[in-house]
Amino acid sequence: MSSPHSIDLADRLTAGCQCISRDSAGMAAELERVSPGFHDAVMAGRPHLFSDSVAFVSAEHVQRMARLVVAVERVVALPAYREHVLAYAPAIARHRVAARGVFHGFDFHVGGGADSRGPQLIEINTNAGGGLLNAVLARAQKACCDEVAALLPGDLGADTHEHVFLDMFREEWRLFAESTGREAPLARVAIVDEAPATQYLHPEFVLFQRMFEQAGINAVICDPAELEFRDGVLWQRAPNAAAAVPIDLVYNRLTDFALEAASSRALREAYLADAAVVTPHPQAHALYADKRNLAALSDMDLLAGWGVDADTRATLAETIPRTVPVDPAQAGDLWARRKQLFFKPAAGYGSKAAYRGDKITKRVFDEVLAGNYVAQALVPPSSRMLRIADAPVELKLDLRNYVYAGHVQLISARLWQGQTTNFRTPGGGFAPVLAVPSLPVYIPELQGAA
Repeated sequence: MSSPHSIDLADRLTAGCQCISRDSAGMAAELERVSPGFHDAVMAGRPHLFSDSVAFVSAEHVQRMARLVVAVERVVALPAYREHVLAYAPAIARHRVAARGVFHGFDFHVGGGADSRGPQLIEINTNAGGGLLNAVLARAQKACCDEVAALLPGDLGADTHEHVFLDMFREEWRLFAESTGREAPLARVAIVDEAPATQYLHPEFVLFQRMFEQAGINAVICDPAELEFRDGVLWQRAPNAAAAVPIDLVYNRLTDFALEAASSRALREAYLADAAVVTPHPQAHALYADKRNLAALSDMDLLAGWGVDADTRATLAETIPRTVPVDPAQAGDLWARRKQLFFKPAAGYGSKAAYRGDKITKRVFDEVLAGNYVAQALVPPSSRMLRIADAPVELKLDLRNYVYAGHVQLISARLWQGQTTNFRTPGGGFAPVLAVPSLPVYIPELQGAA
C-alpha cells in the first residue's frame, strides 16, 4: 500500500516538472519497427496526437482506480444490475454473447491538493481508442531526471502489447469458439469503422493490422458497408477485389453502438446469428458505457437492495461522482445547481454534446431537458504545467485505464485546453503515465513547487 507521500510527490511533479520526456527519435524507431515507413504517416496532419511530456500519478491512485474497475465488474455480473440496465437498452443488447469486449476505457479525473477526493470515474467507454498507440508511445520515453523512480502501471508494465493485446483478441475468439462449437483457430480479422481512412486514429488501425499479420492472422481495415452476410458467413469485399473473404472476428471501432445504421446491416445480422465475433459489441456498451449506468453505480440504496457488499459500495461511493438522469420535472433544481453539474447524453461519446453546467446557456439547458441526458457532479480535471515555446502553459489532464476482463492493461493520459478533451492543443495529446512509488525521493528543482 502506498503512502500519502506518493500522492504529494505526484502532485508536485505534475505541477512543477516541465520536462520534455518523449524521445522523438526513439518514437520514430519504434513505429518503424512495428510498421516500416509508418512514422511520417502517423505524424502527418496529427501534430498534437502525442504530447512531449508524461503524466505522473501516485501508486496509491493507481491502486484505487484498479479497485474501482474490480468493483464495477462485481456489480455488472449481478443479474439484478443486468436486468436494470438492459431494460432501457436497445433490443440488440439483450442478445447473449460469450465475448467480453476488448478495450474498455475507464476515464478518471484526479484532482490535486489536500481537498482532492482522489481518482473520480467520469465515464466508461467500450471502444476506447489509443491503446496500441499509447503502448508504442510508452516505449519511446527517456527519464526526465535521475532521481525519479517511476513505473509503467498495468499489465503492459511487465509485458509487451504484442502479447497482452494479441492474447486478449485470442481469448475473445476462444470464448466465442467454445460457445458456438468452432474448432478452427482465429484466421482473419476485420478492423471496422466508418470511412476508416478518414478517422483521426486511422494510424492505429494500421498498427493493429500489422500486429495481427505479424502473428500470422490475416487482417483487413474496412467500412461496415463492405461487409455482407450470406450463407451463415460474414464476408468482406474490398473495392475492386476479385472475391470476398470470410471474417472470423470484427474489431469494432464504430460509434454506431447498437448497429442501427443501414451500413451496419450485415454486421448486425452476423452478430445476431453468432456467425462472427464482434468485439466490443452492443451488449458490452449497454452494460458498461451507457451514461445512465453511472446513476445506478452511484446509488448506494439501489446497490444495497441488489445485495452489493459494503466494501464494494464504499469503493463505488468513493470513486464515482453522484449521477442522476435528467428529469424535466426537476428542471428548477437542476438549473439552480447547474454550476456543480456536468450534463452528458446517455449514449454520448468523445465529449460530444456534453456541457459544463457553469458554461451552459438557458437555450442549451432546454435542449438537455428534452434529450436523454444525465447530470453528474462536476469533478474538474487536474492540471499539468508544461513549458511550450519558452512559456509556461497549464493543460488539463485526464487518465484512461484500458481494461479487459477486469484487468488494467495500460494507463495513459490525455492533455488538452478547453472545455472537453481534444487533440488540437499545442503540447497536448496522448501522454504516458508514470506511477510514483512511496519512496523518499529528493528532487531539488521541485522544492517549494507544490
